[in-house]
Amino acid sequence: MNNTFSIRAAFGIVVVSILSAFLAGGLILWIGLSNPDSPQKFYTFISFIIGQGFMLVPLVWFLISRQEPVFKRLRLNPISSSTAGFTVLLSLGLIILSDELDRMIQIFIPAPDYIIDLNGLLRPETITGFILLFIAVAIIAPLGEELLFRGFLQQVLEKHWKDVTRAILVTALFFALIHMNPYWFAQIYILGVMLGFLSWKTGSVLPSLILHGLNNTMAMIFSFSEAGDGNVYIWNGHVAPWIIIIALTCAVTGFKAINSLRVQA
Repeated sequence: MNNTFSIRAAFGIVVVSILSAFLAGGLILWIGLSNPDSPQKFYTFISFIIGQGFMLVPLVWFLISRQEPVFKRLRLNPISSSTAGFTVLLSLGLIILSDELDRMIQIFIPAPDYIIDLNGLLRPETITGFILLFIAVAIIAPLGEELLFRGFLQQVLEKHWKDVTRAILVTALFFALIHMNPYWFAQIYILGVMLGFLSWKTGSVLPSLILHGLNNTMAMIFSFSEAGDGNVYIWNGHVAPWIIIIALTCAVTGFKAINSLRVQA
């Protein structure tokens, strides 16, 4: 069993893992699209689940073939209930603040047509569709991406470079690039930085999984909801000021608590 991997090997396995996800998901999508009578959205959601699931196959096979301690190499370490609680608090605050940031950006840079079309394409039409999309977006995607990027890649870069900031920033950049979404690139990159910080500071990928899962869940709700003015959350097309204050309080409280932890090796 080797203690470290080369940076080239780490990036290589990440690329192979991502390609396997695209190929597996693309194959399922092609099967669905090749039959016009098949339920297109059903195959789309299934392709997401299978594709994201296959992302972990090369990575886990690589670690097992080298007789590596899989849980340790993927930072699958336990965390305390208080750490989990403060992570949830931080996550909810950041997600709401990010939603307001997105609303402000759209004032100056309206969402392009492909974003609007994508929301329509992914909008579930049945309860089954919603459940499948939730599994894909809120569970499988965060699991695969966090284990691959924060659990594996960032940890390798930290050990080689001895520079945590550089490791977090580079991992976040790669994470943002593979989403292939120029309009949301900055938001995804900032999310990646925060995910990297959580994983490093707590010594576990579980807090980043919590933030990632909650972020994707709320993104689904924000994208598919028809909420307008007249409810407690929205005020004049923006997040209500009182909600912003609550979100800031949650984010600051959660961050201070997490940041006070001793870095876990």
